[in-house]
Amino acid sequence: MTTRPAADRHRSTSSRHYAVVGAGIAGVACARTLVQAGHRVTVFEREATAGGRMASESTAFGKFDSGAQYFTVRDPRFARALELAPQLCKPWSANLVRVLDPHGRVAEAALPALEPHWVAQPGMDALVTAWAAPLGDSLVTDTRVTHIEADTLDARRWQLRTSGAGDSQHVYSGFDAVLLAVPPGRARALLGDGKLSAALSEKIEAVRIAPCWTLMIAFPQANQPTLSHLGPQWNAARSTHHRVAWLARESSKPGRDRIERWTLQASAAWSQEHLRDDAARVAAKLLRAFAEITGIRAEPSHVQARCWPEAQTQVPVGTPHLWDAKRRLGVAGDWCIGHRVEDAFLSGLTLALEVA
Repeated sequence: MTTRPAADRHRSTSSRHYAVVGAGIAGVACARTLVQAGHRVTVFEREATAGGRMASESTAFGKFDSGAQYFTVRDPRFARALELAPQLCKPWSANLVRVLDPHGRVAEAALPALEPHWVAQPGMDALVTAWAAPLGDSLVTDTRVTHIEADTLDARRWQLRTSGAGDSQHVYSGFDAVLLAVPPGRARALLGDGKLSAALSEKIEAVRIAPCWTLMIAFPQANQPTLSHLGPQWNAARSTHHRVAWLARESSKPGRDRIERWTLQASAAWSQEHLRDDAARVAAKLLRAFAEITGIRAEPSHVQARCWPEAQTQVPVGTPHLWDAKRRLGVAGDWCIGHRVEDAFLSGLTLALEVA
């Protein structure tokens, strides 16, 4: 008979309680994996629903994907996870073009996609929402974690201080480990800028991630019997306009309302320059850029701007996740290895597999 080391015996027989901060795709993938391994998990999300940057904005004119616009599938583990809900995601024939100058002139009418572009329906948030559903009451929404500290009743564990609706404050205790699935700036703050784990904070400090302003506009007047849509024949473009990096006709995505809607994502440099501007000022500037690129000069019936302070990774950590076994603190997010939706999923998955 073989005797396992004490640590291994504990791992195989004990169910632990994990706190996961952030219910984007990384946090939900991490939490689901831990639950499947037999552990107890409490997930804290400051927004009203799960999703993170897989966000969709509901309006009177239909949904807008204000964060991730689509995703690709390269890793078999991500592919297997998606197969569990085969009707939830559909390929998007984006008719992708590349805009090469500020006035919308393109080198080619259409560039073939190197790999399928996938979207969840009826919005990108539907994928994370579906994956989070089995967590039930273990997902605590509208709750912002403000501090991580040693449990007052058991110094071997952690407790979290939180704030919620109406400035309500609560303390959640008894966690064997805390796993952060939040943007790098938020992760550094929760780690006390190194006080809780100098090793994790040092690695996060090297990350560079750019902000992104997003503009969402709707043209219901386009949906008339004699007019199917406004502007160009393409549905999505990468732009070199100094203000705009990406444009997409939301209404061209599968499972979406057919009212003509567009989403613009500003360039990293322009978003950084205008990071502190108010939304109305940003919307006006991006709307002018939209008209220059597409030729659409009609007045939209809906205009909404949203800023993502930490959106696209420029310098990642370089490893799928971070784990300080001594302190029992972990970090996951797309920014650990890149900026793609799949990167976030794999980061949450691999962190859970290491700590479980």
